[in-house]
Amino acid sequence: MRLREDFVAVKVPATSANLGPGFDSLGLALSLYDDIAVHAVTGATSVVIEGEGAGSVDTGENNLVVRALRIGLDHVGAPQVGIRMHCTNRIPHGRGLGSSAAAIVAGLTLARALVGDPEVLTAGDLLQLSADMEGHPDNVAPAILGGATVAWMENGVAGALSVNPPEAIAPLAFIPAFELSTSKARAALPAHVPHGDAAVNAGRAALLSALLANGSSRFVSAEADGGDGIHELLMAGTQDRLHQEYRRGAMEPSLALVDWLREAGFAAVISGAGPTVLSLEAVPADVREQARAAGWTVVNMPVARHGVSVTRGRLAKVAL
Repeated sequence: MRLREDFVAVKVPATSANLGPGFDSLGLALSLYDDIAVHAVTGATSVVIEGEGAGSVDTGENNLVVRALRIGLDHVGAPQVGIRMHCTNRIPHGRGLGSSAAAIVAGLTLARALVGDPEVLTAGDLLQLSADMEGHPDNVAPAILGGATVAWMENGVAGALSVNPPEAIAPLAFIPAFELSTSKARAALPAHVPHGDAAVNAGRAALLSALLANGSSRFVSAEADGGDGIHELLMAGTQDRLHQEYRRGAMEPSLALVDWLREAGFAAVISGAGPTVLSLEAVPADVREQARAAGWTVVNMPVARHGVSVTRGRLAKVAL
């Protein structure tokens, strides 16, 4: 298979995984994007990075986008070439907003764009290859499909369901100055959890999945009957007993902020492995200002309704 293009570009969104109870399964695409352009050239690979990761991210063959691109080319039997890449990175690194998933998905999509064939590297191929590289599909699924996703692995095969969340889902990110590696966050998790906690999480994850997939609903409880109950549903559906509390020692400021926001009545969770905190609903200006005064960067990140896209090349604007 030959390359039909020599200059292509892609745009890929940030993502938040887990969303509270949906550990390694629920994800949400967010409207904050990395833009990456590639020239296929003869000679050595070179990478220019602007924004996040400039001065620290590898600018040669060990760059994660480059590695993913090469895996994509190998997968379809396309020739390897020299790469001149320009990355405009806006997704913070080491903050639980899917920067590594974005890099992997971008690299594979760049390979698809270089080949220039819409039948090559389909959404299913991208999901599988991305999950294999990332180790789990919770972040890569929304980066590919957009919206909210439920993702899973079965005997090594990745699957994902994408839904369009209701407009009431209005993500707001509280980003700290410090980073936290996913490996350190995972190391804080126990090998076993109480059955009761697992049962609670299963119910909350099911509730949140139903809410994300349904723009209209009726809420019934012992305390309320009728109406859409969106706030009550979000507060209940974002409760977690499976992973967040176990990670408190690794990111105490983040869990303290989650506690404060939830006590104030906002559906806040740890974004992915942290340390960013995400509220799934709007937060008033005075609360945002208090968070900023405490050192948090507060950013509106509406749901990205579409995932990765090719912005230059013959596949530009062609949906996956």
